[in-house]
Amino acid sequence: MVSESLARYGFGDGHPFGPDRHGAFLREFAARGLERRVQVLKTRSASADELRAFHSARYVDFVRERSVNGGGFLDDGDTPAFRGCYEAAAGVVGATLSAMEAIMRGDCRRAFVPIAGLHHAARDRAAGFCVFNDCGVAIELLKRAGLKRVAYVDIDAHHGDGVFYAFEEDAAVVFADLHEDGRYLYPGTGAVEEIGRGAASGTKLNRPLPPGADDAVFAEVWPEVVAHLEKFAPEFIILQCGADSLEGDPITHLRFTAESHGRAARELTELAERCGHGRVLALGGGGYNRANLAQAWNTVVENLM
Repeated sequence: MVSESLARYGFGDGHPFGPDRHGAFLREFAARGLERRVQVLKTRSASADELRAFHSARYVDFVRERSVNGGGFLDDGDTPAFRGCYEAAAGVVGATLSAMEAIMRGDCRRAFVPIAGLHHAARDRAAGFCVFNDCGVAIELLKRAGLKRVAYVDIDAHHGDGVFYAFEEDAAVVFADLHEDGRYLYPGTGAVEEIGRGAASGTKLNRPLPPGADDAVFAEVWPEVVAHLEKFAPEFIILQCGADSLEGDPITHLRFTAESHGRAARELTELAERCGHGRVLALGGGGYNRANLAQAWNTVVENLM
């Protein structure tokens, strides 16, 4: 799924999460001729009711209010407010939901949304460049649709804390996250001991990696992710494939190549087929080196096929 409306989500020229990220993806998408090989879905904006499936009503109203004039921050200093930020963020969530719905209807088995995977936003606050958590909204709505097991897999360099803590006690959400060790990188969470709580204990897998971890390290750890997911036979798989885990990102220290992202997409697709449904929704996530995100995300698209 590609849409110029997704490019509205960004924090201005010069910001790591700038609106030019979408264009960087699209240029490589066109160069590989992928527009001739995939179905391009239409996007929409998420409604306030859909946003409230995950976020508190007070927080949704707060973003709407700050969006009118812009200025200031939506959190303690990481996520700037800007004029129209509510509409831009609701557009990201709507794109993710449109792709999810197309998969659930059977219009397609797999989908990719480039400017999405905003995994830091909590139920009641923004965080880490993330205004609304499209991953969390999608998970909640999939559960409302009757799914008993939804898997969330995250290979962004940053821990998907907004998703993890929202569903830490929810056994219906199978979680697996490879990320740079929180001792060295925001948000500082995702220790190996964090495996879920209560009835959800054991449904969550966190694997912090040392700075400099490369494709060889990924290859050692990734089979553990697949085995963890397969044990629970998820009915839908969400992959947050942030490209900031590639070597050369300006704000992280992992050294993956696009090959690791391609492997993740390919093997999750194979797992989904073994589970009998084939449902995989990939979301772009982070990535602040434009060449890296173009390569990683388009390699994901190719491997989803």
